[in-house]
Amino acid sequence: MAEQFELRLTDSFMLAPSVRHLSFERVDGQPLAFVPGQFLQVHFHYDDGKATKRSYSVGSVGDGSGPVQRIEIAVSYVEGGAATKLLGDLEHGQTVDASGPYGRFCLMDGDRNARYILIATGTGVTPYRAMLPQIEALIASRGCRFVLLYGARNEGELLYGEEFEAFARKHEGFTFHACLSRGARPSPRPHDRLGYVQDMLAELEPSAEGDIAYLCGNPNMVDAAFSALKDHGLPVQHIRREKYISSR
Repeated sequence: MAEQFELRLTDSFMLAPSVRHLSFERVDGQPLAFVPGQFLQVHFHYDDGKATKRSYSVGSVGDGSGPVQRIEIAVSYVEGGAATKLLGDLEHGQTVDASGPYGRFCLMDGDRNARYILIATGTGVTPYRAMLPQIEALIASRGCRFVLLYGARNEGELLYGEEFEAFARKHEGFTFHACLSRGARPSPRPHDRLGYVQDMLAELEPSAEGDIAYLCGNPNMVDAAFSALKDHGLPVQHIRREKYISSR
């Protein structure tokens, strides 16, 4: 059952021109027990007093063994957005009300596939960051391979890109493709691709027998990638989706 608790902002920085990384701790001092891939809800009120909430994937990278003290999320700024006003202006030491964790966008213990295809745009990459300890363990224990296709307009919008690059250098079973839709980086990298993530799938030759795919991010991308994966023969139960919808 999801808990309700208060979070205090302990650190923050801009990941991209319109995305802020925020680190919280629970005011009650308790750690957060969550499964990588799950999300929290931040509760607040509109200016007219009406209650509302927004969902954010937990991006904390623990050691994979249990709860975490540091609760990290990535927040996209939405012009005129109520959550942007709250979380964009939140100062260190200030608090917000939250609940969770929620969701089942998680790596499953019963999977027996040879490869995972992880696909994201924008802050949809956040849950994959939290999964890195699990990914490391699955590469070691089952010999799984992982491919992360991360779509952004340009290099400046690749959230946590350097972390994924470093993880790929350390782990042979993990490949990171930055898929840039508005042109190459000034210094392109070997695994970079130009275009949209769904257009890169043919290169991976998805297999119904060997692959499970995860899709997270912009709804249009999720729908397009879902259709493309089905066209490649993946059964619906092997395509796991989470859509990020911007709300005011």
